[in-house]
Amino acid sequence: MKAQSSAPASAADIRLQMGKLNTLGSVLYFAAHPDDENTRLIAYLAKERLYRTGYLSLTRGDGGQNLIGNEQAELLGLIRTQELLAARRTDGGEQFFTRANDFGFSKNPEETFNIWDKQKILGDAVWVIRNFQPDVIVCRFPADSRAGHGHHTASAMIAAEAFDAAADPKQFPEQLKYVKTWQTKRLLWNGFNNQGENDLRLDVGSYNYLLGRGYGEIAAESRSQHKSQGFGVAATRGTSNETFQHIKGDIAKEDLFDGVNTSWSRVPGGEDIARQVGIIINAFNVSNPAASVPALLQVRKAIQALPEGYWKSQKLKETEQLILNCAGIWIEAYSSSAEATPGQQLKTTVQLINRSKTQVQLNSISFNGQNETINEPLTYNNLVTRSGNVNLTDTTHVTQPYWLEKPHPIGLYAIATQQLVGNPGNPNPLSALITLNVGGQEMKVNRPFVYKYTDPVKGEVFRPLVIAPPVIATLASPVYIYTKAEAHNIPVKVKSMKAGVSGQVKLKLPAGFRAEPASRPFTLTNAGDETEVMFSVSPVKMNGHDVADTLAVAVEYNGKTYTQSMLQIEYDHIPAITLFPEAQARLVSVNLKYNGRKLGYIPGAGDKVAESLRQVGYDVTILGEKEIMSGNLEQYNAIITGVRAYNTQDRLRYWQDNLMNYVKNGGTLLVQYNTNGQLVTPNLGPYPFSLSRDRVTDEHAKITFVDPANPLLHYPNEIGQQDFEGWVQERGLYFTGNADAKYQSLFRMADPKERDLEGSTIVANYGKGRYVYTSLAFFRQLPAGVPGAYRLFVNLISDQPNKSK
Repeated sequence: MKAQSSAPASAADIRLQMGKLNTLGSVLYFAAHPDDENTRLIAYLAKERLYRTGYLSLTRGDGGQNLIGNEQAELLGLIRTQELLAARRTDGGEQFFTRANDFGFSKNPEETFNIWDKQKILGDAVWVIRNFQPDVIVCRFPADSRAGHGHHTASAMIAAEAFDAAADPKQFPEQLKYVKTWQTKRLLWNGFNNQGENDLRLDVGSYNYLLGRGYGEIAAESRSQHKSQGFGVAATRGTSNETFQHIKGDIAKEDLFDGVNTSWSRVPGGEDIARQVGIIINAFNVSNPAASVPALLQVRKAIQALPEGYWKSQKLKETEQLILNCAGIWIEAYSSSAEATPGQQLKTTVQLINRSKTQVQLNSISFNGQNETINEPLTYNNLVTRSGNVNLTDTTHVTQPYWLEKPHPIGLYAIATQQLVGNPGNPNPLSALITLNVGGQEMKVNRPFVYKYTDPVKGEVFRPLVIAPPVIATLASPVYIYTKAEAHNIPVKVKSMKAGVSGQVKLKLPAGFRAEPASRPFTLTNAGDETEVMFSVSPVKMNGHDVADTLAVAVEYNGKTYTQSMLQIEYDHIPAITLFPEAQARLVSVNLKYNGRKLGYIPGAGDKVAESLRQVGYDVTILGEKEIMSGNLEQYNAIITGVRAYNTQDRLRYWQDNLMNYVKNGGTLLVQYNTNGQLVTPNLGPYPFSLSRDRVTDEHAKITFVDPANPLLHYPNEIGQQDFEGWVQERGLYFTGNADAKYQSLFRMADPKERDLEGSTIVANYGKGRYVYTSLAFFRQLPAGVPGAYRLFVNLISDQPNKSK
């Protein structure tokens, strides 16, 4: 992924930023999830009206589904965080978050606030407002059921409370050590469509000649960054009206910023700066942006003379970036490796070039307390390379998203440091501070160290520098399932992140399990070396009860114990993500019986069900075109389709007849949930049924067996209420409806105070075989090691005793 720390700027970009320098207004968009934001409005406000524009997403989208891989929960939240940042780089906005964890679909704000700590989320929103100081706040959703999701409604409720609380010194007074109270001018709701005659209307479909694109085109590119949600959209062009309803503050009659002074006159002593910037804009030469540098240096000096304040700080940053861009000054800092460890000496390189005739001198480069005085001119178009060594301290923090550093309850991340709240990511672990003299003025430029290499296909690739523990341990699976009192060989891969690492590997086991041997020695000579050690882990006894607990790895080295693994997430559309979660796995004892072990699996949007079934002894073959269209399907005891397969696997429209014939001839086909939009075929089963948006979000919801005598509840495992204990996040989603009478429904369930639903799992005999459609969230339960989910799933795919193939 290309993510240069010194992004290029064209003459058109520079001219746009000059206009922004003369605009002193800010607006904060407010919603619940990645993808909730109105990218067309954000692009219009940031690039046409030139306001400082931000998006506050209460969550990082951890509870959704993943259309590009099998990452779920917090790992999906990491992907969606980066997708939001990619969207903001496109539309010109800035990105903020609260500590709210997306725990999945919520039907109302009461349920949401039962899981979120409302006061802490409100405090985070207030913190962002007090820091960002928006003149206007715009909500994506109304504070009622029209929002369609409990998180959506909650976001509007929090926005309204935060609007008042941010201005009240009695609310969250602990924040006032760092920030001041702030009164936003108005709060509005960006309605879904025309709501009423008194709505404020704004055409955001204009065309920007400097950018060569309209805001519908920019918005489409921005929204299409949400690839894990499959939100690629087509560009729109022409008039596009947005509507706004008043919620709080002064009423706007003509424009979002009615009554807001967005000129330099809002800053005492700033009026003359507006005149200076106006002259610079009028005289700007697209063929020679460097000609603007002397005047911009005078603007910088004038801004520095202003009293301390929000707009002084913001406009000083903008002016300095404009000076660098106009002068064609490019600076980047590189590390010699992608990973470094605390206490390590790291080879580094800083490169600079002055691509204009502007007089620039390199005064010094400093990093990590080390300073190199240089005092040499940067002559025209001459690349300067300075190499050196950086000594990382022993206390350098290991790379870890700040919201994942500590264990957290459902619904809320634990954040220890107030100043980190709201930030999309961590501060850079290591940066170079370059001091320049530009036209007689000293300027300091900060550049994070990144690792750069050349890929033969992608070209120049940048990766964030990662600070790693000296040794990491990786388990082959996140879950180990025991169906018998037999030992499992559990391999632990140990990798050194620095040279010369040796020690002992041990397993921390829950009660009821033992490991042979108790520890394993290891020695690794070079950084990056790996070895694998094996432990035989067995339950002390199997008494017929299902048990789930945690196994952890501890690596002893140099008098310290290290418990982290390393996980890397890589997709082409976002920068590489590295984190160091605890090296842990679930140990699950399941009283599980089988009938048939050979399965076929058709992948969908990405899940870990196939791997989970292999864990309990199934032989799982991934099926594709060749296997389905010309292979021997009858060899499989059951075939399973992955989640959303009929939404994402286009070939299923052609495979469906063969799958139905497989059932007709005696096979079992189990189809996992799909959404009710964009199905590749309307005929998902042998008989008609539809898909609804019904779901049960309470993972503790009571389950009623519609037909307690149904053989699927008794063979090969006896299913009871205990098998629905310990489920995570939800019971199921996108339940079936309008099912043909030939289908049998197995379960009835409901969220609190809602009607019973019978569409979670339907079954029909077809020919000699059996068809099962289930909306139950097995894709969450099986990887989480929920014992009862395994027992039920096995029943659904097992040959029944009265069935012959």
